[in-house]
Amino acid sequence: MIKTEHLSKHYDRLTAVDDVTFEVGPGEVLGFLGPNGAGKTTTMRMLAGFVTPSAGRASICGHDVERDALAAKASLGYLPEGAPAYGEMTVRGFLMFIAELRELNGPRRARLEYVIGRLQLESVLEQTIDTLSKGFRRRVGLAQAIMHDPPVMILDEPTDGLDPNQKQEVRTLINEMARDKIIVISTHILEEVDAVCTRAIIIARGRIVADDSPQGLATRSRYHNAVSVRLERAADLSAARAALAGLPSVADVEVSEREARLTALPRSGTTILPAVSELVARQGLALKELHLESGRLDEVFRTITA
Repeated sequence: MIKTEHLSKHYDRLTAVDDVTFEVGPGEVLGFLGPNGAGKTTTMRMLAGFVTPSAGRASICGHDVERDALAAKASLGYLPEGAPAYGEMTVRGFLMFIAELRELNGPRRARLEYVIGRLQLESVLEQTIDTLSKGFRRRVGLAQAIMHDPPVMILDEPTDGLDPNQKQEVRTLINEMARDKIIVISTHILEEVDAVCTRAIIIARGRIVADDSPQGLATRSRYHNAVSVRLERAADLSAARAALAGLPSVADVEVSEREARLTALPRSGTTILPAVSELVARQGLALKELHLESGRLDEVFRTITA
């Protein structure tokens, strides 16, 4: 388990992290979200033992990150922001060096082969790290983090610099690892939260402002249970908007003329899909699309962190 209790970090008059308390258990993938400067990276560095807290404590698998630092770090795979590495080393040499540091003896060769294959590093094994693209450097950083098959993973922007295919591969890997690990991901990519996270914490100005599942956060959106209607004919927009706005359970109607789309927003605590569907049929509107929205995380994020 990862556990923090009243964790804080002060730099002179600046409070980077302010009284943060949470726990993460096995099988959870926690998305740690927040705007730039919110305290995400500082919190993760304290968890990883790279920054000393000003107050409070943190533990990894029961090991205090300050008083029992070696045991805590042995239980941890950490991908920091920027993933520093020795640029003059080849990828193969660097990963072998990491395996030695982690004291992988008997299973070293098998583990190296697994990590290299899983992150598709075969084509760059003999290149020096300083000649790699940003995407390959990120993959090497992730490879060193998972080398010793740790029970806890802390990943700071794990898909930063990756192309869409590589992002999907890393997300698949995270989902696979989540079956028997504790994983914390810092990210600003909200689609990543939906794709891999079972829980999300939003931090702003150093404090936790939300802690819920992605689905639970989405219910806070004003678009939760909204109905989006895309028409065949843009000429029908005005009449359709007026009809939708006249429904008692509709609070507002947003219009996108470019897409010939209307989004009907429900009044609090109401469900509008049956009424909108009935109205569309009654009006004889030609549709390209009609769907029920679960909510928009980006809107919730902006509202909570403003």
